[in-house]
Amino acid sequence: MPPKEDRRLRVGVLGCGPIAQAAHFEACTKARNADLYAICDVADDLRDRMAATHAPTTSYNDYDKMLADPQLEAVIIATSDAFHVPAALRALQAGKHVLCEKPLAVNIDEAETLRAAVKSSGCTLQVGHMKRYDAGLQAAKAFIDGPMGQMVALKAWYCDNTHRYAMTDAVQPLMVTSKNARKPSENPKADLDRYYMLAHGSHLVDTARYFAGEIKAVDARLLNRAGIRCWFVDVEFANGTLGHLDLTVAVRMDWHEGFQIYGAQGSILGKTYNPWYYKSSEVDIFHESDGSTHRVLGADGHFYRRQLEGFADTILNDTPQTGADIEDGIASVRAMVAIAQSVRSGQPVTLAEVSGAL
Repeated sequence: MPPKEDRRLRVGVLGCGPIAQAAHFEACTKARNADLYAICDVADDLRDRMAATHAPTTSYNDYDKMLADPQLEAVIIATSDAFHVPAALRALQAGKHVLCEKPLAVNIDEAETLRAAVKSSGCTLQVGHMKRYDAGLQAAKAFIDGPMGQMVALKAWYCDNTHRYAMTDAVQPLMVTSKNARKPSENPKADLDRYYMLAHGSHLVDTARYFAGEIKAVDARLLNRAGIRCWFVDVEFANGTLGHLDLTVAVRMDWHEGFQIYGAQGSILGKTYNPWYYKSSEVDIFHESDGSTHRVLGADGHFYRRQLEGFADTILNDTPQTGADIEDGIASVRAMVAIAQSVRSGQPVTLAEVSGAL
C-alpha cells in the first residue's frame, strides 16, 4: 500500500452494512491521503463491533451529531439506496464533502434536487462508480481520448452469475449484521427488475457513458425466463456512436463482464472481473498505426481505495475530479429510468423526455 501522506482527509462512513464492511472501511484505512475518522450507524451492536475492528477516531449513533463534528471533512454514504439523497443533502448542508454509493438516487426528481445543493455548498460530490478507477478501463479511456480517433461502436455487458457468492465468500470478510439496522420502508428486492437495474445496471450504464459520452436514446427489451433476467439495450449516443448493452442476472457460467469498442484508428476488447477479486480488467488495445496490441498490467486493483484517493485529491489539492460527478450520477439515473420505460412501452425512449422512477 502507498505510504500515508501528512495531510489526510478526515472521513466519516455512514452505515456499517455490507458495502462498508467489504469496501469502504478498508479503503479509508489504506488510502494514502484519507483516514477513517468516524463511523455512524443506529445499530449500537453493529457499530461497536465495527469500531473495535477498524478503529476509527470516533463513532456516532446519530448522523446529525457526526455532521456537527468540526473535525469531520467528508462523508461516505454507504446505506440503502433510498437513503442516499436525504443523507447527501444533510451532509452538503453541513458543509461536508460527499462520496455517495451508486446509484445516486432511485428516481430522477430526487437526483436533480442534489444539483443545486452541490452548487450552493461549494462541496465536492462524487458518485461511487468505482470502476472508473480500474486501471484497465483507465487505459482504454486514454486510448479513446487520444490515438483511437472517432468512435464507431461500443458493446458492453455485465452478467452476474449464479456462483458469485460461493466465489466471493472466499475472499470477502464475513459480513456482520444486526437486527437493529435501519431498513428502508419498502423492501428493495420486492421488485427484482428494479433492484437489479439499480444495483448492476448502474455499473453498466456508467461504464458506457465513461467511454462513449452522453446517451441520447435507448431501445430496450427484457426477457425473464428460467430465473434469468436479460436486458438487451440498443443505445444511441449523442456523438453518433452505436451502442449495445447486455445486463443479465444471473448467467449459468463464470462472472461475465466486459466491453468491445471499434474506433477509426484501433479497437479495444476488455474483460472485467468480479470486483471483489480486486483485479484490474484485462484490456487489449489494438493500434492500427503499427499493428500492435497493448495491455496494461494494472497491478493495483483496489478500486475502492483508488476511488477514495481520487476524491481526496480533488478536495485537498484541487485536482480535477476523475470520478463520477453530480451530472454523471443524474445522467445514469435518467438512463436507467429510460431503459425501464422503454421495456414497458416497447418503444425507443429519448432520455431528455423521461421523468419519474424506474
